[in-house]
Amino acid sequence: MNASASPMLAIDYAAICAAQARIATRVQRTPALHSPLLDAHCGAQVFLKCENLQHSGAFKLRGAFNTLLQFSPAQRAAGVVAFSSGNHAQAIALAARELGMRAVIVMPNDAPPAKLAATRAYGGEVLLYDRYREDREAICRELARAQGLTLVPPYDHPLVMAGQGTLAKELFEQCGELDVLLSPLGGGGLLSGCAVAAQALSPACRVVGVEPAAGNDGQLSLQRGERVRIATPRTVADGAQTQQLGELTFAVIRRHVAEIRTVDDAALLDALRFAARQLKLVLEPTGCLGLAALLSQPDAWRGLRVGVVLSGGNVDPAQLAGYLAAA
Repeated sequence: MNASASPMLAIDYAAICAAQARIATRVQRTPALHSPLLDAHCGAQVFLKCENLQHSGAFKLRGAFNTLLQFSPAQRAAGVVAFSSGNHAQAIALAARELGMRAVIVMPNDAPPAKLAATRAYGGEVLLYDRYREDREAICRELARAQGLTLVPPYDHPLVMAGQGTLAKELFEQCGELDVLLSPLGGGGLLSGCAVAAQALSPACRVVGVEPAAGNDGQLSLQRGERVRIATPRTVADGAQTQQLGELTFAVIRRHVAEIRTVDDAALLDALRFAARQLKLVLEPTGCLGLAALLSQPDAWRGLRVGVVLSGGNVDPAQLAGYLAAA
């Protein structure tokens, strides 16, 4: 398959290239770290794409800026509304502030306190909802209708997907071709963008999504060939508590992703502790999904060149202390 996506897909490699040029002065070109210690531990050559070091602490800023920079003057004047468990919220709030826009953010009432505080600190107007009883998308649609705001979803949007894909484009530019790329999976914006970039820059690379075992809607969807909806999963990976892949993201994932694996919460927290103690990196549980698969399923990667997306580091300090003290 060539580097350009089918017209039926929401994004192609050209969209990722355009996004990279558009956001270049707005986001950090994060490092791709190589650890001999990790290589020895896994028996693979591993490159860590550290989006925990991104402005706002996670990869979401890429898609946020790529989308908001395309707003019309009227849209900018009215403002933006978004729903998020935390990282998309912070990204939209920060990008909106930088562009002089109003941002209304709908967040779950059990979101990590650090993410709520950061979103407010970036200027976001936070409205809370119960993720187990209320429909966040319906709340946002009504806010958009009533106040003239433009809704920017966290993953199922072409500009968001293309923005997230710039992360993988950078990684391949930094490391060359890879045998495997491990990416966290929630709603699919990051994974779909990474898959399109990989198809163009490292065609033989197997792109593997990793999601919480309690929230394996992506794995089920890929196996069945159609989107599967599940109940809101209960997992420490708060950024991956999605019920269903996006329609646009699933189309790309179905075309370009080799497989989707799962890891349980114990493996996630083991990876978080390994990152903190051995690699000196602060990660949130969702940001550890790819690393957890690498560490807990080593036979799958032995002898390979593996890229791992560390998607974010926005963990509450008190929670982090508890995780580190637990083992």
